[in-house]
Amino acid sequence: MFKLALRNVFRQKVRTAMTLAAIVFGVVGLVLSGGFVQDVFIQLGEAVIHSQSGHLQLTRSGFFKHGSRAPHEYMIDDVAAVKSSIAALRQVDDVMGRIYFSGLLNNGKTDLSIIGEGVEPDRESRLGTHIVITAGRQLRGDDRQGVMLGEGLARAARLVPGDQVTILLNTADGALNTADFVVVGVFQSYSKEFDARAVRIPLAAAQSLLTTSGVNAIVVSLKQTTDTDAVGARLAQGFDPTIFELLTWQQLNDFYEKTVVLYKRQFGVLQLIVLLMVLLSVANSVNMTVFERVGEFGTMMALGDRPEHVFRLVIVENTIVGLVGGLLGVALGIVLALVISAIGIPMPPPPNANLGYTALIRILPQEIATAFAVGFIATVGASILPARRVIRIPVVDALRQCV
Repeated sequence: MFKLALRNVFRQKVRTAMTLAAIVFGVVGLVLSGGFVQDVFIQLGEAVIHSQSGHLQLTRSGFFKHGSRAPHEYMIDDVAAVKSSIAALRQVDDVMGRIYFSGLLNNGKTDLSIIGEGVEPDRESRLGTHIVITAGRQLRGDDRQGVMLGEGLARAARLVPGDQVTILLNTADGALNTADFVVVGVFQSYSKEFDARAVRIPLAAAQSLLTTSGVNAIVVSLKQTTDTDAVGARLAQGFDPTIFELLTWQQLNDFYEKTVVLYKRQFGVLQLIVLLMVLLSVANSVNMTVFERVGEFGTMMALGDRPEHVFRLVIVENTIVGLVGGLLGVALGIVLALVISAIGIPMPPPPNANLGYTALIRILPQEIATAFAVGFIATVGASILPARRVIRIPVVDALRQCV
């Protein structure tokens, strides 16, 4: 049966080529579209991780719900011990402390409302690979009175590197405290809204301003983003949930989940259209191939082949075509993905974002398997109905097609 089916596939060169073209086109389309969609999700996640949140953040319980009003009430005091226990995990790349505060920034003419972060400069520079310095430089470990401004804030205050500013905020005791800083850099992060009010100063300077030795959050940077859930579960077991709260980057960036849901629905419609095109193209090609051979199948049945034998022959032939077409489509899709990724696809900034990016076509096993399965199953499934209809044609009527 297999040898006969294989001979028929190669004998019907034009028909086989038409069917293969439909399968390959569909599989390539699914490989490229699926890889592009996954790249959007991956790059979006990496952007928020490496511009703001890190992979994980450990805080006092309730900080993210109520701490914005009184961050001094949610301090982690034994910072060194907590950081060392987290850094002991092999998946962890770095651990750093942050203090969050709000206050006013004075440029000598006016006061602007700000949200601020006290950070460990060298560690934050390694984490913030998706932060773009539009003017000046990053904070360094030896900057005692340096400050970085978000691009929107710098534009509104008309500040450039080298200008002096004053930051005014409330201490933990409720007193007002001020300090003078020199602008060392202007940055763009992933979020336009964040950049419109953000300042970053060294952690030591923030602790001095707030008269505290603690931090609000321990930010964890991992070697691989895929380890986030495993490390999060491990750390959650080591800290009392009544005292500490551990959040992943997905939980810290709820807009990411909403954006992913939105994009999935949009791209899902496009992928459904591609899928329907594959099914219709393959079904049309298989129908043409089968019904052009009615006389051949009638001759087989007239010579003693049972209808079931003809049915199986048609299915086996299309199974071979589906396998070959699926493999060719996957191979061509991978080659095109590599070529397109080498060139890159310039993308505009997503909603509420500052930075555009260069999209790639990700070669992921699940997308490859899905595309191959669709091409193969569509071919075999499309052959069932024509095969059933052919074997129901009376032998006499089928033989007339040979005349």
